[in-house]
Amino acid sequence: MSDDTLSVPTSTPPAPTAQRPRLTLTLSARDLLNVAIFAVIYFVIVYAIAMLGIISPPAMLLTLPLSVIAAGVPYMLFLTRVKHAGPVTLFAIAVGGLYLISGHPWISTLLTIGVAVVAEVILWAGRYRSYWSAILAHAVFSLWYIGPMLPLLMNRAEYLNSPGMRNMGQDYVDAFDQTVSVTAVWIYNASTFVCGLLGGLLGAFLLKKHFTRAGLA
Repeated sequence: MSDDTLSVPTSTPPAPTAQRPRLTLTLSARDLLNVAIFAVIYFVIVYAIAMLGIISPPAMLLTLPLSVIAAGVPYMLFLTRVKHAGPVTLFAIAVGGLYLISGHPWISTLLTIGVAVVAEVILWAGRYRSYWSAILAHAVFSLWYIGPMLPLLMNRAEYLNSPGMRNMGQDYVDAFDQTVSVTAVWIYNASTFVCGLLGGLLGAFLLKKHFTRAGLA
């Protein structure tokens, strides 16, 4: 063989690893538009289903978990448009603000933002491209549902005598006091994470094509 023959490397260099998205507060106009659109859609869907609870307290205990599951569809669709840190937390601020205006306690808004930050970390760990990270992020974010129930655990008498409850009528308040016990509230609180997982799975299943296009796997 000729001395000019090229030698073949005995090993190939390792493939470059994907870089984690940079943590930044810079948001594009598209990011802001997506946050605004999906925050309103999320709010309307959850609010419409939860409003069925005015029928009776037992109906409320049923419709709230259903709304957690249904909320997985718009939330997961929103995540297919999130490519970096920031929009998820901003989404929570928008949703929390809408519920604060609608009468939810301020502690619920703070909880909404807090769980969104945890969800943001989960998504960041999955480089915003992980299918299962997105599902887990929705389950964690769904814990904000505990917020509106916290005043009921902190001061039950004040909650039952609040203007919002009194507007429902004394019969509704009495039925609520009997049905929505402290035990029932804790069971509901524990179920929100499970329902959040179910909602994430439902959203991912229904939006499979969107997830594929977005590169989530």
